[in-house]
Amino acid sequence: MKVLIVTLGSRGDVQPYVALGKALSNRGHEVTICTCRTFEVFIKDNGIKYAHMNDGFVELLESDQGRDALNNLNGVWGGLKGMIKLLKKAGPIQRKTIADAWQATCSVRPDIIVSHAKTYWTEEFAATLGIPVVTAPLFPHIAPTKEFPFLGFPKLQLGGWYNKFTYSVVSFLQSRLGGKYVREWRKANGIKIRPEQIEPSAIMYGYSGHIAPVASDWPDRVVMTGFWFLDQQQAWKPPASLVSFLKEGPAPVYFGFGSMADKAAERKTKIIIEALSVLGLRGVIATGWGGLVAEKFPDTIYKLESAPHDWLFPKMAAIVHHGGAGTTGAALRSGKPNIICPFFGDQYFWGEQVANKKVGS
Repeated sequence: MKVLIVTLGSRGDVQPYVALGKALSNRGHEVTICTCRTFEVFIKDNGIKYAHMNDGFVELLESDQGRDALNNLNGVWGGLKGMIKLLKKAGPIQRKTIADAWQATCSVRPDIIVSHAKTYWTEEFAATLGIPVVTAPLFPHIAPTKEFPFLGFPKLQLGGWYNKFTYSVVSFLQSRLGGKYVREWRKANGIKIRPEQIEPSAIMYGYSGHIAPVASDWPDRVVMTGFWFLDQQQAWKPPASLVSFLKEGPAPVYFGFGSMADKAAERKTKIIIEALSVLGLRGVIATGWGGLVAEKFPDTIYKLESAPHDWLFPKMAAIVHHGGAGTTGAALRSGKPNIICPFFGDQYFWGEQVANKKVGS
């Protein structure tokens, strides 16, 4: 089949779909990934076709305004306020992103669309073309259930009606906040779709049921496949200085917060350096998108921008990270303790699950 994968966000929102795309390609399917231009080379280097999408969302997330909004995505109300703030800034970007994704869809003419939960408008694309669409979330609690509320809502002891109601609230807010741009897309393309036509053919969670709950009342079209890992490529070679550092002493503690950049990065880095010094531990600090920064590090700390998790994590004593789904999966896979310092959204959920399973804190 011709498979179009549509995703949007940071590296953590793209890499799992590259892994999924490679697995599909290995099974004989023709795969194209449509996402931000920033990741074009990364996708092509993994042997997958790329379809254009503008970099507007990546640029917004890297801006001071975007970082401020992300830092306020705590809890239900903080999350809603932060999301509304982001959406107000992202209006023109969302309009252009939908147009780019639709152009890519028309160009590829796929037999099926697989999409990140953020790109909810692909359900309308699929309905327009009369093809199936699979929503493939990397975070939990998308499919409605009576057993637990939507991610971020308080776990109130009000029964199944409350839990299911939280999903309706989120669906309503999504239609109100993002529906304007979908309606504009419909009008611009002369498309009329009845609401009952818009529903994913399946929901496929890209993480493991061993770490996240599986609802007994989910229909058969909801499945949990396990994490989608992109193992290191043969072409990647670790820097000689990193190899030497790892050989010179005890296993270090890893610190990395991925794309969670904020204004407090220098203060957080200073705290990490001081904590390692007090404990007499060595460390590896991944600067990522600016989540950790310092002008100078002691010899007991190695600074890198990034490295494949499947290569690096097994060599660590422990892994301190932000709690993104992909990083959490990679850390669990390495068999090393997870220490999660969540910033927003599903990161709190993963931290809670890791603590509950007694594989970290």
